[in-house]
Amino acid sequence: MSGTGTGEELGAQAARARALVLLRIRSRATAVALLPAALAVVLFAAGGQGFAVGSGWDTVRWAVTACAVVVLLVAAAVAVAVVRAKPAVSPTVPLSEKAAPDLYRLVRDLAERLGVPAPSAIALTPDCDSWLEDRTHPAADRAAKEAARQDPSGPADGRRPGRGRRVQAAPVLVVGSPFLWWMRVAELRAVLAPVVAGTGPSAHPDIAAARRFVRGLDGVVADAALPVQGPVRRVLRLPRLFIGRIARLLLRSCRGHAAEMERGVAAAASTRAQTVDYGLRIVAQEQVGLAYAGWDRLLTRVALPAWRMGRWPSRLDAGVVSALTELSRRDRLAEGFTSRLGERPACDLLEEPGAADEAASLLAARLFHGGPAETGPDWAPVDWQQYPEEVVDRKWRAEAARLHRVLDAMGVPPASGAGSDTACAGVPTLARVVEHLAAGEGGGEELAAGISAAVARDEALAPQPVTGGSGDAGGDVLDLWGPDPLPLFPLQPPRTGTELLADHVAAMVCCAAVDTAGAEPGLDWLDGPALLVDGERPADLGSPVLSLVEDGDAGPLRSWLASVGVRTDKPVRLV
Repeated sequence: MSGTGTGEELGAQAARARALVLLRIRSRATAVALLPAALAVVLFAAGGQGFAVGSGWDTVRWAVTACAVVVLLVAAAVAVAVVRAKPAVSPTVPLSEKAAPDLYRLVRDLAERLGVPAPSAIALTPDCDSWLEDRTHPAADRAAKEAARQDPSGPADGRRPGRGRRVQAAPVLVVGSPFLWWMRVAELRAVLAPVVAGTGPSAHPDIAAARRFVRGLDGVVADAALPVQGPVRRVLRLPRLFIGRIARLLLRSCRGHAAEMERGVAAAASTRAQTVDYGLRIVAQEQVGLAYAGWDRLLTRVALPAWRMGRWPSRLDAGVVSALTELSRRDRLAEGFTSRLGERPACDLLEEPGAADEAASLLAARLFHGGPAETGPDWAPVDWQQYPEEVVDRKWRAEAARLHRVLDAMGVPPASGAGSDTACAGVPTLARVVEHLAAGEGGGEELAAGISAAVARDEALAPQPVTGGSGDAGGDVLDLWGPDPLPLFPLQPPRTGTELLADHVAAMVCCAAVDTAGAEPGLDWLDGPALLVDGERPADLGSPVLSLVEDGDAGPLRSWLASVGVRTDKPVRLV
């Protein structure tokens, strides 16, 4: 226990030492700004005492005074900009105490056991991470006032944000929403222990002041980098650029010390948390890694195809459980994890888990894909039962239709035996695609370029989402993040022409299998859209398709089609 106390104290001392360095940097910057004014006072005092007299000294005095005024004005502008800066706030789903009383009770009990202040509020993030976030700035004050109007129960400590003062001193606890569905209650408590323990060092006045200073500088730099339009605004932007340059110099001198301060805070919090569920925390960390793997797979393989089709899965967090259960079934390394599912899940700490899951799922679609903030005809929620029909089948047929439009534009003839008249030229058959690619002669490269151009045109025609940025407290959840274009965190780099062509050919094959061989669209929790034949997934389709697309070898694909019973000469229904 003494070792724990010693480690915690060392971490806290290191954090406070770095915080003092940051505050000294602020003080030195203030001293530098006051130096010309002090020199002017000395010169005027000397002149009043009969020293430093004459026309030359008068010129020096007034020159130094003018310099002091300019420097003081610049310093005041920088100080006001730092105080009024609006640092970026992580996009989250607010979770009131009324919506999660058991979760708030768990966090309060945890803070009491750790001997630290309880977080002021709890919010959810669609990611596998948890942290404390300081939101004591005017932008957070406006958001808190709006939340207070919408939630009569008020904040966790019963206090309401007042006019002209900060919301709460304690930071907000941001919890990864996948943790609530995959982890059990005891595991979540063990994982949150070192995070909640961070409220102790955060409450120290020197650390809190240093954090506000650094975040203010960061906000000023970000504000100066914003683009503006119009000649008048460009002229008015010049002072902002100058102030941003000064803030950037200060931030550069602070960055290393700020990082060391946060390391000290994390070390102190981690050491303090060892007194609470330490043994269980080691086991729970395995679940963190597993949840991250399942969440990443679910987003890239399952959610992304739906988002591209204008549908957003409304139960992503519940899907993590299905994905990880499937992973444990396939991977021997994950055996035994499913036995935990009999224990109470952490999502039971929420009053309405479905509503929280839906809100987090919509935010995930905005962050990782750039979808609109509200639902509509072209951006509708979809549950997992509707996914095969609403997403998989529509995706395949939309890509097959695009493939044949490009073939029509290239003047590709129909498959042999289908006739050569105009009416037969555009018949959407799989045989037409296979024969064109198997012919070689550079036709695959031209088709890939045509597919890439068609995809780019379709994406350009889609409505472009934007953040609100209006400053309205009741506006978009991304307003406090800033005006960065969406998506903020793209899941995948742009696909190459060959990859797009392979996807479109595979979609055409799946459409033919559904229409001529009795196959069905399905959902694989780890691989996304899947083709089901008699309820089972057939052999891998990716390798035969790549052989055709990259090498012009249709043999492996023809063998696959024969094994499934697909008719390549039959027309395929398109969108």
